[in-house]
Amino acid sequence: MINKFPHLRLEHDGQVCWVTIDRAQDRNSINTPLMSQLAGLLHDLEEGGPRAVVFTGAGPTHFIGGADGIVMMRLDRTGAHAFSRRFQDILDRLEASPLITVAAINGLCFGGGFELALACDLRVATTASRIGLPEVKVGLIPGGGGTQRLPRLVGSGLAMEMILSGKLYDGEQAARLGLVHRVSPEAGLRQAVGELLAPMLRNPAHAVSLAKRAVKAAQNSPLPEGLSREAELFSQCHDNDFFRRLMVEQLRSGVLTTTEDQARLLEETAS
Repeated sequence: MINKFPHLRLEHDGQVCWVTIDRAQDRNSINTPLMSQLAGLLHDLEEGGPRAVVFTGAGPTHFIGGADGIVMMRLDRTGAHAFSRRFQDILDRLEASPLITVAAINGLCFGGGFELALACDLRVATTASRIGLPEVKVGLIPGGGGTQRLPRLVGSGLAMEMILSGKLYDGEQAARLGLVHRVSPEAGLRQAVGELLAPMLRNPAHAVSLAKRAVKAAQNSPLPEGLSREAELFSQCHDNDFFRRLMVEQLRSGVLTTTEDQARLLEETAS
């Protein structure tokens, strides 16, 4: 059987799929085949199965060590533009996924690796992680959305300092700056991810997915447009009968009380 994703190791753990990016001999760096595999994997996972996908890196040192430098050195201007746009498209696809997406940062996470993490919903790092966008140090700039997503996350002032200095931050510093949601010892990374995901996975999938889309609208739209998008997504929640069934159950059990005629209300909801 042909392995569709030779650079990705998959482990299914209940509602969560752990994806280990496995190019350890090349610092788990990003090249075109890896981008194609990530896109194909997202498609497959969204077809059914897990509710969350967690990305981490193979080996003891790297989460993702940026874009593959050997690939980068061979590009001319046209090739660099095409590579950047393709990587941006993959990360746009990741950001728009209905799955809950998590970067479990287990080592060096810079350049394209941090850009992938920024496109995830959640980020958990180890205390030994090193995180940042150091491209200017080698005569480049971030090309996978880093100059756009980082200011949206931490504000333009801090993003400017980080990108122009090329500084890397350890896990504790990254947590204080708001770059990651949790920081843990190396041995506790999986547990920290599980604790972060647990309350989210207890919530109905359709509501989590729609809430994600509404929050993304806040990042990418003026307020009036975002509010309109929120109302539309709120209305879509009512295509699912989860809320109605929950209210009926609470009325019947006495958890929810009302001054309305309860018998008639229950009759209406049953029709």
